[in-house]
Amino acid sequence: MSLGTVVLTGAAGRIGSVLREPLRREAERLVLVDRVPLTAEAPNEEARTADLTDPGAAVPLVEGADGIVHLAGVPGEAPLPDLVEGNVLATHHVLEAARRAGVRRVVLASSNHLTGHYPRSRRVSPDLPPRPDGLYGVSKVAVEALGRLYADRFGLQVVCLRIGSFEAEPTESRHLATWLSHRDGAGFVRAALTLPGVDFLTVYAVSDNSRRLWELSDEIGYVPRDDAEEYAARIPDADAFFTGDPIQGGDPAGSGAASRRAAGAACRGA
Repeated sequence: MSLGTVVLTGAAGRIGSVLREPLRREAERLVLVDRVPLTAEAPNEEARTADLTDPGAAVPLVEGADGIVHLAGVPGEAPLPDLVEGNVLATHHVLEAARRAGVRRVVLASSNHLTGHYPRSRRVSPDLPPRPDGLYGVSKVAVEALGRLYADRFGLQVVCLRIGSFEAEPTESRHLATWLSHRDGAGFVRAALTLPGVDFLTVYAVSDNSRRLWELSDEIGYVPRDDAEEYAARIPDADAFFTGDPIQGGDPAGSGAASRRAAGAACRGA
């Protein structure tokens, strides 16, 4: 099944750069969008440079699209004005452009940090109230609320993916619960683009980790294949998160926050 024309925002980011290849294989046309200049690498790719905090920037990018995968934004903790501009306003601009262009399906990158302040001992499902563990998580609450608004008021089909720790392989204790493999990440995104009969749906995008903190949803139509436990023997102090950090988001002063800061410095739009 072809994905038709797909717009991938944040295509130069840590997540977008991985999803680019599997989306390219199945899309008739893949429009790559980022503030960082990109080069098309296949006949069905089209690279566009744009700043989605500009209210009109998204409009010409989404014309003729069948689906949008919106990853662009601030990827970790930052001052609130930056998060509002990069995550909330940019998402609004993309959704409004989709509405105006008649794009039916929009996949929004949400985050596990939207519920990061739940205790580690509790398995969390998407229907529980938000408990963000920082301002980044707060911005993702707003992103999901915008998606809900555009689904309810304007009839867009919106899927919010609460993305786990998207890594080639788990490298720290918390990843044993939160890891999202590259293979499973691509699987969740493909399912979010193709699932029939969607109005609005929120799911956790996480691999089938033995120690995972979040419920997997049958509604998305994708069964993750990987388990971080296979890498546990390679991770120093593998049980540290499960005996130390009391909340799911991890210690704000510890390695989880440090890795998010590093991701923010290393990539745009993830």
